[in-house]
Amino acid sequence: MAVFIRSVSGVLIILVMIGLGYVLSRRGWFDDQAPKLIARLVTQIALPAYMISTITAKFSAETLKKTLPDLRFPIVSMLIMFGLSIIAFHAFRINPKHRGLFESMFLNSNTVFVGLPVNEALFGPKSLPFVLVYYMANTTFFWTLGVYLIQRDGQGAAKFDLKQTLQKIFSPPLLGFILGVLLVLLDIQLPGWIMQDFQYIGGLTIPLSMIFIGTAIAGAGLQNVHVDRDSLGILLGRFIVAPVLMGLLVLPTSMPILMKQVFILQAAMPVMTNAPVVAKLYRADADYAAIMVTETTLLSLVVIPILMVIVQHVA
Repeated sequence: MAVFIRSVSGVLIILVMIGLGYVLSRRGWFDDQAPKLIARLVTQIALPAYMISTITAKFSAETLKKTLPDLRFPIVSMLIMFGLSIIAFHAFRINPKHRGLFESMFLNSNTVFVGLPVNEALFGPKSLPFVLVYYMANTTFFWTLGVYLIQRDGQGAAKFDLKQTLQKIFSPPLLGFILGVLLVLLDIQLPGWIMQDFQYIGGLTIPLSMIFIGTAIAGAGLQNVHVDRDSLGILLGRFIVAPVLMGLLVLPTSMPILMKQVFILQAAMPVMTNAPVVAKLYRADADYAAIMVTETTLLSLVVIPILMVIVQHVA
């Protein structure tokens, strides 16, 4: 019961911030450009600073060296999920126009805008290295395979742009993560005033992320939330197939219990918030993607406490 109460409390923390973003958006505080600005502030400014300040303050070289090799578990999980997404596409008889989006959303999870705040609320800063290991695999898969699949929906014959893909993968958050790791491994101490700036700016990450989710939900419209074949397959993939698969991979291993818990939770996060943006860019069905972001984000607030209780008993 204590685990369930703690999980609910963690979800309520982020729910209040999501609700704030939703209410402010509905009251007209944000124009059409505001969500884009918030997303840019988080991904290009606040999150890289958060990575650097937290990694250098909380972790040792020994901890990081032990953590990074476990990147193989998210990679293997996502490869299997891609194969399962193809099977699910046929099993649920998904609209062929949604095939690429369906497979991409089935495969990738929202490891930053939802995953990071959830793990921070439930486990504290000590969970960050494990969150970031999963993030490295997830962001690489999304900006390569995921974008290719979405692009195929909109243009028929998808093209792969290596330069653009590398720019997306080596984004400011990942570069911040790499810089933080290098500072720790090389035992380099930055001036205290710089680290203080990183800490203050990084503190914007979680509240701005949740406000962004609230604006996204308001933009998609709760009245558009419904369950059909195209959405049911995504819900099952995100909240049942992905965490069960990750559990089967990590539970038999000797990795730290916290890492197992974080990996399973990260696997069960909602659809990537970037999916509607990429869909709109390549003239795929951006409305379908936005609705799935909304549905999975709302449902995750119910799934996470339940999953936490299950994970605590099996890990």
